[in-house]
Amino acid sequence: MSAVRVRFAPSPTGYLHVGGARTALFNWLFAKHHSGVFVLRIEDTDAARSTEAATQVILDALEYLGLDWDEGPGRGGDYGPYYQSQRLDLYQKYAAKLMELGRAYECYCTPEELDQRRQEQIKQGKDTRYDGRCRHLSDQERLDLKAQGRVPVIRFASLEEGETPVEDLVRGTVTFDNVTQVDDFVIFKSDGMPTYNFAVVVDDALMKITHVIRGEDHLSNTPKQIQIYEALGFEVPKFAHIPMILGPDKSLLSKRHGATSVTQFYEEGYLASAMVNYLSLLGWGYDDSQTIFSVDELTEKFSLERVSKNPAVFDIQKLEWMNGVYIRELALPELYDVALPYWQKANLLPAEVSPAIKEYALRVLGELQTRLKLVADVIELGQYFFIDDYPYQPDIVRKILTKPQTEDVLNYVHDVIKDAPQLDEEYLKPQFKIGLEKFGIKMGELIQPIRVALTGTNVSPGIYDVLELLGKERVLARIERTLTMLREEELI
Repeated sequence: MSAVRVRFAPSPTGYLHVGGARTALFNWLFAKHHSGVFVLRIEDTDAARSTEAATQVILDALEYLGLDWDEGPGRGGDYGPYYQSQRLDLYQKYAAKLMELGRAYECYCTPEELDQRRQEQIKQGKDTRYDGRCRHLSDQERLDLKAQGRVPVIRFASLEEGETPVEDLVRGTVTFDNVTQVDDFVIFKSDGMPTYNFAVVVDDALMKITHVIRGEDHLSNTPKQIQIYEALGFEVPKFAHIPMILGPDKSLLSKRHGATSVTQFYEEGYLASAMVNYLSLLGWGYDDSQTIFSVDELTEKFSLERVSKNPAVFDIQKLEWMNGVYIRELALPELYDVALPYWQKANLLPAEVSPAIKEYALRVLGELQTRLKLVADVIELGQYFFIDDYPYQPDIVRKILTKPQTEDVLNYVHDVIKDAPQLDEEYLKPQFKIGLEKFGIKMGELIQPIRVALTGTNVSPGIYDVLELLGKERVLARIERTLTMLREEELI
């Protein structure tokens, strides 16, 4: 195989969808597997919709996923992606060449005329397509139309007979009829901007892209692009159209299914390693037994031969499970590094963290780590370790703290803690057992009121770990706070 060159070419008109991220990942893995080149190209010729902010969102998302690109001029000479908006002279050059070759022509039909003809075709039960009426205009007819103030588009003169086969590395040979499926499509708009189907061919050819790996939704564009490649004498790259990503209801994955933006997944606390692993399995699989892959393993094993033709279903529960696996594999200092921004954003930790606070936060993470599905969970699951005015969950309070003897149990525990030489299980458990006999209750009926009093909820790490982490002074203050709350709200 000749040197592999692939590209990811997003349009900066919004966030980076997980479908786009999966396409970028497949290209990146294919390039790395073959020691090839991964090119990033920003397709920003839609001036009305493309924004600098959206471009930055894409770059940030790729950086988060670790999908680094290998070349590009960037802006102002800085290393960065290619931008189509900086290559307009190239598109104009090759559009002019097509016109010289008789494979492109100016079209003066107005949008209103085109819509009227389209409606007539629909009424007659015909396929909607451009009828080619400007293809053979005389010079005088063109002059007359220009005199009317009409600004032309440029259309490609498609083949009027035969078929255009697409040799697809995922789907095999897919054949398109040139008469019914490829009309004379626009390659340059009246505003002087190239269309996608034209610019993408010029760019891929000049960048010597060997493999075009993209979503299945682009398959119908491929015969148009192949005809342009051949008309300009460019070498046609190999194509691989990967399956679409569906939601659980088997419709195309969209916002109604929940998060679809890579940025949103990052903000919710999905690790890049988990996202890359999960996205790699959407339409690709190595075998039926392995689901956890490191980036190095994916790079080694990835191949287009194992890409499925069938749509992939996005399973958020599987992604959460996988994220939990990766969180549990992190060393505590690594988990601290990713958790810290969440705690700081929630004002649970200061911007400048002292060594003592960091040591305490690491101990908290040691207790929370096995419970985390998302890094963002450190806020809800860990807030009571950092603030003393933590909220109480009303339903939990009513269920657990309004039972008979709750006040007596909490007072008893308060006295035990007050007299305890140390807050560890070895000392406390025997003292708690004495309380069980005193009140005629089971261990859970003693532990749960303590847990709710100290945390505001009924789910936490082991109670002895919570007691030891909080320390005597804070434990006593929290029990007193809880008893005060219960009395003020007349719950006891």
